[in-house]
Amino acid sequence: MFRTKSVEQSIRDTEEPEHALKKSLSALDLTVFGVGVIIGTGIFVLTGQVAKETAGPATAIAFAVAGVVCALAALCYAEFASTVPVAGSAYTFAYAALGELVAWIIGWDLVLEFALGTAVVAVGWSGYVRSLMDNVDWSMPEVLSGPDVAEGFGFDILAFALVLVLTVILVVGMKLSARVTSVVVAIKVAVVLMVIIAGLFFIKAENYKPFIPPAETQPAGSGWDAPLVQLMFGYEPTNFGIMGIFTAASIVFFAFIGFDVVATAAEETKLPQRDMPRGILGSLIICTVLYVAVSLVVTGMQNYSELSVSAPLADAFKATGHPFYAGLISFGAAVGLTTVCMILLLGQTRVFFAMSRDGLLPRFFSKTHPRFRTPYRPTILLGVLIAIIAGFTSIEELATLVNIGTLFAFVVVALGVLVLRRTQPDLPRAFRTPWVPLLPIVSVAASVWLMLNLPVETWVRFGAWMVLGVVIYFVYGRSHSLLGKKGR
Repeated sequence: MFRTKSVEQSIRDTEEPEHALKKSLSALDLTVFGVGVIIGTGIFVLTGQVAKETAGPATAIAFAVAGVVCALAALCYAEFASTVPVAGSAYTFAYAALGELVAWIIGWDLVLEFALGTAVVAVGWSGYVRSLMDNVDWSMPEVLSGPDVAEGFGFDILAFALVLVLTVILVVGMKLSARVTSVVVAIKVAVVLMVIIAGLFFIKAENYKPFIPPAETQPAGSGWDAPLVQLMFGYEPTNFGIMGIFTAASIVFFAFIGFDVVATAAEETKLPQRDMPRGILGSLIICTVLYVAVSLVVTGMQNYSELSVSAPLADAFKATGHPFYAGLISFGAAVGLTTVCMILLLGQTRVFFAMSRDGLLPRFFSKTHPRFRTPYRPTILLGVLIAIIAGFTSIEELATLVNIGTLFAFVVVALGVLVLRRTQPDLPRAFRTPWVPLLPIVSVAASVWLMLNLPVETWVRFGAWMVLGVVIYFVYGRSHSLLGKKGR
């Protein structure tokens, strides 16, 4: 269960013709992927919720704190991705450092994170598109607008179609995916920059006072809705004040989810030792700067106590008498979610492909397309399943599972850096995480703290998924593992 797969063996497996992925990505492609998946609904929605309910104008500081937590994990990811340039991200890293069982658990976790994330984002994209259609007096039948809109049976045809189209793009090739992403990300970032620049002209200094509102104790939660840390230690999260900033950071962290998907494309990168660190860290820095700027603008345009929770940026412009920018923001959100959905689906298929190539899932799914050199079998399978889930299911309440899954991956990668530094100190490393062991330890502590601030219900669901994964490993994966067969 704790046998490890050497870095050398992992790299040799990528050279088998039938199981090899085409190398076509550059540092710029990776950075675009990172920006494309990180900037989504978070920048358009979470800003208002956190400012109004938790941190006030100091939301900008909360975004910076969350960015630092992600940066700690990103430095660990950068070392692994440049040292072990193999598809699978945290799954592959765990296999090299912590053993097969831990690798399976983290791979199973990533399957949940990326699949559920793709479906949730597709449903959100559908909502924005319907909103834009309403602006021009177009409407769809309720029965085709999803279960959230229709009474009784409902099927979200837009979310279903989006996932299928993106599946085709991913099957055809990574370079096409990169080109589509580049165009969409350019539009999305342009919209965000226009909003920031336009908003600067409507800022009122008095809206920043007080920048850190006086602290207020949150009403005590109970049962499933309470944060786990509250039940364990009697800790009561605080709104506003200094502690409110850290509470807000645990919320706005959700807006950063996705940069780790960049690491899943390591095997398809031309010069992974050089370009993976640049792509991971570059995309994170760009998005943190944009998040801080947006939060400063929106809290300067309108007093934090008056901000809208559902559409803070759009409503702030409406409040200043400029509805044109509100429509522009809705357009940017709809465009932006397209790339988020595609890159999450990309990460999902690469993890599934890596687990299949190792024998922990059926090897049928590890064959690449003879022409496009993409893992077309898992891409088609997962694309169709996720499209069906997005079409039939209202799954907003499961979105926090994506967050706990990401944080769990952060913990495993940081621990993996510590273990691999000790077990293989002479392994060539193109990028080295600084301040080891201090930085990985701080990264683990920060990720665990944010996990403890998630509701008990999220932990129960996450635990149930992990138990199912362990059962599947012992029933199938352990006996079919290629590493195990070679050992026997």
